[in-house]
Amino acid sequence: MKKILILLCICSLSFCLNAQKVKTSQDSIKVFYDKLLVMLKSDYLLRKDVDWKAVGDETNQNLTKYSNFKSSLKETEVLFGKIGATHCKVFYQNKAYGTTVKASTENLSVQWKEKFATKPGFEVKALNGNIGYILMPNVTFLDFSPENVHKIAQSMYDQIADFKAKNKTEGWILDLRFNTGGNSSAMLLALYDLLGDNDIWGTVDRNKKQNSKVKLEKGNYLSNSKKSSYINPKGELLDKAKVAVITGLLTASSGEVTALAFKGRPNTILIGEPTFGMTTSNVDIGLPFDTMLLLSVAYDSDRYGNYYEKVLPDIAVSKQDNFNDLLADKNIQEAIGFISKK
Repeated sequence: MKKILILLCICSLSFCLNAQKVKTSQDSIKVFYDKLLVMLKSDYLLRKDVDWKAVGDETNQNLTKYSNFKSSLKETEVLFGKIGATHCKVFYQNKAYGTTVKASTENLSVQWKEKFATKPGFEVKALNGNIGYILMPNVTFLDFSPENVHKIAQSMYDQIADFKAKNKTEGWILDLRFNTGGNSSAMLLALYDLLGDNDIWGTVDRNKKQNSKVKLEKGNYLSNSKKSSYINPKGELLDKAKVAVITGLLTASSGEVTALAFKGRPNTILIGEPTFGMTTSNVDIGLPFDTMLLLSVAYDSDRYGNYYEKVLPDIAVSKQDNFNDLLADKNIQEAIGFISKK
């Protein structure tokens, strides 16, 4: 009889603990999604187009099927999809949650696909003897602290500065064809010498009215005059040098911001294909349980406040990539022609 009672007690205790665990998980899920919905309602770019009561009711109903907090983050894909937040993400334990934007590969060249599969990294080298070539792919990381942005940007900047010091260049080619996004401030700080001490881009609200400006000044990255990170510059600026910027169909997000930063720059031309069209500006917001929300709050603009759904090239070149022999690449040929023209 004692054994039966002990067994019953153990079973009862196990049941209570499991029930408590479910209750705790549901509490965590509620705390997180309540906060997430508050942030979306208050700051999301297209918040005025959303029936928040209907979205909230449906989300809360869907959340009842999840047994733990981590699995519940899959619901962000449904939530973000309903409100058109295709550029928003939630990060938890180094994993991204949200909608997946599927890009068509039909119009991508075989050469592009093959090169992309190798995961190309940042590169600086000479082309045609006297032209500096910068390959700026996506630059992605989750530590947005000023110190980490500086560390990553400085490393790329130093490669450009060292090349500048050792080579007499007639002009520069900035290749953004593999730049699918990431951290724009690190990319733009790395390109400080080419951009100089100028306004470089900004944002506009849903009515396309400018609401922020980003400037580079003495190696500092200033957003609405507030310093967010920096690099330590070396040598003279190259802000009057000829620059050809090459874009592709999957130049997206921060890659598009990088292209926009060169709109309005003197002695500059854009070559290639229209960009992907993910030109909304995101901010990072801390949420409960060490999660982070990347939230679209504005549209990207050039230095003059002009919004572009996609960044269009001045010279169109399509599916004529050659990454095995860059001098046979039609985009590069057009760039060299622009730089060489007196």
